[in-house]
Amino acid sequence: MADAPKVVTRTLELPDVDLVHDVRGPLPTADGRPPLLMIGQPMCADGFEALAAEFPDRTVVTYDPRGLGRSTTRRDGRTDQTPEDQAADLHALVKHLGAGPVDVFASSGGAVAALTWVASHPGDLVTVVAHEPPVMGALPDAEAATRASDEVARAYAERGFGAGMAAFIRMTSWQGEFTDEYFAQPPADPAQFGLPTEDDGSRDDPLLSDRADAVTDARPDLDALRRSEPRLVLAVGEETGDTITARTTRGLAEQVGLPVAVFPSHHGGFASAEGPWPGQPVAFGARLAEVLADR
Repeated sequence: MADAPKVVTRTLELPDVDLVHDVRGPLPTADGRPPLLMIGQPMCADGFEALAAEFPDRTVVTYDPRGLGRSTTRRDGRTDQTPEDQAADLHALVKHLGAGPVDVFASSGGAVAALTWVASHPGDLVTVVAHEPPVMGALPDAEAATRASDEVARAYAERGFGAGMAAFIRMTSWQGEFTDEYFAQPPADPAQFGLPTEDDGSRDDPLLSDRADAVTDARPDLDALRRSEPRLVLAVGEETGDTITARTTRGLAEQVGLPVAVFPSHHGGFASAEGPWPGQPVAFGARLAEVLADR
């Protein structure tokens, strides 16, 4: 494997936000291949370190979305996260780097933003791999899924981080549609998951608060995705089973008439094997390289 390229951290100052981003490798690229952007939401650049290391022969760009991580400086007076804002930020970032069009690996909420980006600025993109976008509207049980999500938000609002995260883990681990059996369960116990049982009073968690409601509520432009000029790949982890993000991906794929690409591991399968939610970054990176090469 080639030596890891030096990581250069830069800040793009836009009118209403400062976007901190990391560039690994030269721009323009040394071999003429598109740069590879890795994006998440609410995950920041550090979540892609293990995966980026699997691409030492490519220029890789990661960033912290507006309002998150190192990009907390906002001048728009808002705290919410929307796919439209993220897509506009990414368009500005690619233009600033002079790096387009680019390949994109997009995870979770970042994948929802990538779908918006495909529709709004297709000229920025070559191939977009959207890994498990949580598009609730793609589910046959969308109403029940929204109810389950609302229960997570209520647990967080009423009892704090531990209760909210326990409810979130339960919801995202549930296999299949959200039935009466799911809603008949007693409240999830934070201690069962090794989470704090005391409420620290904070209510600004980017995953559990209402700041990212626009992500799961997003309604992608299906017509734009069907006729997409950038190549769109919808991907799901082989271990994700029938949990909510696997089902949203398959539902969306059916709506736009695309097959689903299977990747190793789970929803965060690209994460470090030594991390709190161990992934398989080596196998995941090999699969991503294969998909990107299959143009």
